[in-house]
Amino acid sequence: MQWFLGLREWQQALLVSLVLYTATALGACLVFFSKKFNRAALTLLTGFSAGIMIAASFFSLLLPALEYQSALPSYLTVTLGFLAGGALIIVSDLILTRRRKEFGPLGVKNGLMYLAVTIHNVPEGMAVGVALAAAGHVSGPTVSALLFAVGIAVQNFPEGACVAFPLRAKGMTPLKSFLFSQGSGAVEIPACVLGAVAATLVSGLLPWALAFSAGAMIAVVCSELIPECFSGNKTVASSGILFGFCLMMILDLALG
Repeated sequence: MQWFLGLREWQQALLVSLVLYTATALGACLVFFSKKFNRAALTLLTGFSAGIMIAASFFSLLLPALEYQSALPSYLTVTLGFLAGGALIIVSDLILTRRRKEFGPLGVKNGLMYLAVTIHNVPEGMAVGVALAAAGHVSGPTVSALLFAVGIAVQNFPEGACVAFPLRAKGMTPLKSFLFSQGSGAVEIPACVLGAVAATLVSGLLPWALAFSAGAMIAVVCSELIPECFSGNKTVASSGILFGFCLMMILDLALG
């Protein structure tokens, strides 16, 4: 652990981002063993992912952002950054929807979902990188920042399955379904490193970057994860969200 703490922020972000990518790839690997995934299990895992991201956005991003001093009052900085992050996701969703005819063999529905997940993984990766950089400005990577990364990795596992199985059901081979799914998670690697580098070079950017990442993640949850899980069993979906939120909250408050 001391070896990891001695690394520079971008190096820590690179290593952590590889873990995030691996979690997505492991979830995608399930497509080699089955063509279909149990609907109830998928609903539970998707809700669980949503709960983790909601809790992580608040406890690991917004609360730390409020502690930083900036030219504007902290509450105003956090509010503006949060709205900007959410707006980015909303605009990207609108662009994807209008270009729905350009998805080829993926099909419209699967193409939209694949591109949406890929684009939405960018702010997730940046959020982890920013969280590591923010911790580094205090006393090295804190447990809270690492737990945040663990929470994102946990939700990446079902996300990998959520991308791979619809593609497999569409008629793609298991290998192609896996390659597409793991590719959606690979974008987190450069995004995580970029987030760490930017936040390290410009310390005044930290509260903005933290709030921006939180807004983007909440928008992802609202636009993708919650509608997806609630299209199944609402009781199972609600249970997954509550359990994911509580788990991330307990870990962050108890160990952060």
